[in-house]
Amino acid sequence: MSLVELIAQADERVLAASGLGCLDRCVPLLGADAADDEVLRPLWTSLAEDGAAWAERLAAARGTLEGAAGDGEAAELVRRMLGAAPDRAPAEEWRSWADACSVAALQVHRMLDTVEDGASGVAARREGRTDAMSPLVAAELRRQTRVLELLAGGGAGGLRRALDVSTEGRRVLRAVVSRRARSRG
Repeated sequence: MSLVELIAQADERVLAASGLGCLDRCVPLLGADAADDEVLRPLWTSLAEDGAAWAERLAAARGTLEGAAGDGEAAELVRRMLGAAPDRAPAEEWRSWADACSVAALQVHRMLDTVEDGASGVAARREGRTDAMSPLVAAELRRQTRVLELLAGGGAGGLRRALDVSTEGRRVLRAVVSRRARSRG
């Protein structure tokens, strides 16, 4: 099943976790140091608690990341993901946010990949066309798909495994950002 189809079939909790996972994996672009890696952890906890205190925890995360040092188009996409996160919303707003986060995260990975992606945009990737896909985009696409599949079954175990997938993706992106900074400096 394509990523677009998985998002279309997901419920509110899965959509919230999908969007949060995309945002979590891209946080290194905001210049957050290792101590800030956990800034979104309270939102994951909120999802495990059926959305308890989501709005308050989202406001705290926004406050923490508001002055983050990341710059450039990729960092701006991450800021938009965070800014667009719903406080509380009907299912269609969660779907819209998760969909936008999916696109933004794939665009971020495409911008950072040193290998040219063969597609003209990320829409083809999300629909399942993976020919000539760059490695960083391919990995992010797999992570997004994996998170949705893990959460489709329900239960806190799926959420924990989805967080693990996102943590691994954040580490990969942090390494890419670090490598790019070294090559420029």
